[in-house]
This record gives sequence, structure tokens and C-alpha cells, in this order.
Amino acid sequence: MEEPGQKLKRARELLNLRYRDVEEASQKLASRHKNQEYYIALSRLSDIENRGTVPSIFRLYSLCAIYRLSFSEVVSWYGVRLVEVPADAARIPVPLTHLVDMEPEPDGSISVPILPEDVPDPRQTIFLNRYVRDWGRLPLQMLSGLDLKKHKYGFIGSDDWAMYPVLAPGSLVQIDETKKKIVTSGWIYEFDRPIYFLEHRHGYECCWCSLAEGYLILQPHASSHLPSRYFKFPDEIEVLGQVVAVAMRLDQGKRRRTRS
Repeated sequence: MEEPGQKLKRARELLNLRYRDVEEASQKLASRHKNQEYYIALSRLSDIENRGTVPSIFRLYSLCAIYRLSFSEVVSWYGVRLVEVPADAARIPVPLTHLVDMEPEPDGSISVPILPEDVPDPRQTIFLNRYVRDWGRLPLQMLSGLDLKKHKYGFIGSDDWAMYPVLAPGSLVQIDETKKKIVTSGWIYEFDRPIYFLEHRHGYECCWCSLAEGYLILQPHASSHLPSRYFKFPDEIEVLGQVVAVAMRLDQGKRRRTRS
């Protein structure tokens, strides 16, 4: 298998660039960004190409800019796949509800561990164990048909029981930024009622909402036994959008009873 340094060398040679050309170009970048970390000396470039030296993020940026390469692709040569950040983040519980950035592939899709020879038909009920290698990345597969470029995503904190059982702690939610208007009627069941993702100066919230006399009222699920909260609107709180999709575990109630 070709080493990362050899791939970078090949990219340089395809552009007919000498070591001196790369050094001079990197110095221009260092001057432009007012940071000498972008500069790549001749000896360092030789070590990167021939001795397996891993470049710093600044020098890697310079090489990508000079060689016209994708930064995410080049770091993948070194074994770092940026598209896996959300899946790895899902394995690390965080108590507070928060936003998460998704890094799509160049074509806008999500990289998921599906066996290439047998992709499941999403219209049929199937047993996923034979398809999915890593349960931790399954929620991303469930959302793979949605547009990553036009939505935000959030994680419900591992200690956030405000919307349980509609939204369990640790859920991955998709937020439609075009739906920021608070809807106060038009549903019959609680699962039909719009849920909003909100930001205020202390962090994020995800719950039902209503408006009254200049206040936005955050209304948690009755099962949470949490009180409603009031924020001056829009001065103290911002509606980031409406939750339109969710991937979550169904065994959180057991964990809650164990903790209580």
C-alpha cells in the first residue's frame, strides 16, 4: 500500500513542483496567515515524503493548498476520517443537550458500515445485524437519505430527560432550520406535536414550546416531572429549528429507573 508521504510526493510531481517551489509557496501562506507554522522547510518536506514524518495540521494545510488537494481526503491517508467524527461522538455520552456538526462525503452522503455486496432495501423490515458491522454508526445510516447540507443535528444529553419517552437521552435529532415558527395547534397526539431545538446563553434545550405575552415557554414532557421554563422572546432565547427526525435507543427507561 502506498504511504501517505509517497502520495504527497506523487501529487507534487504531477504538478512538476520542486522542493524549492513548495518551500517558497508555503512561505507565502505563512506570511498571508501571519503564522510560520504554515512554512515547510526543504528538509521537513523530504522527511514527510521519504521518512514517514507526519506533518502538522498547518503544514498539511499548506500542502493541500499548494497541491490542490482535499484536506479531508489527505488526512484520511493518515488514517483519520473526518466523516467518522459524529459516529465516534455518539459513543461518548455528554450530559447536556448540544449541537453536532456532520461531515458529509463530497457527494453529500454519509459514510456507513454497510456491506457492499448486499445493501438493504429501506422499504422492507429487515434484521440489521447481518448488514451493519458497528451499532454505534447505525443512527447515521437511518438518516442517510436526508440532506446534510440543509439541516443541523443535535444530541440529546445523556442526563436530559425533558422529553422522555418521546425523545430519550442520547438521541440523535435532525433539525430543520426553515421551521422556526412556534406552532401552537394542529396536532392530536403528543408524538405529532412539534418539538423545537433552542439555544440560550446557558446552552441548548429541546422540547415543546408555546408563546405567551412576549415569553417563550419551554414545556417538557409530563413524565419528566420537570417544570416549565420561561424566556423573554426573542431576547433571551433563539429557535434553531424544529426536530424532524430522530434516531434513539428504546431501553433508556430501564437506565432511568436504575439511577433513581
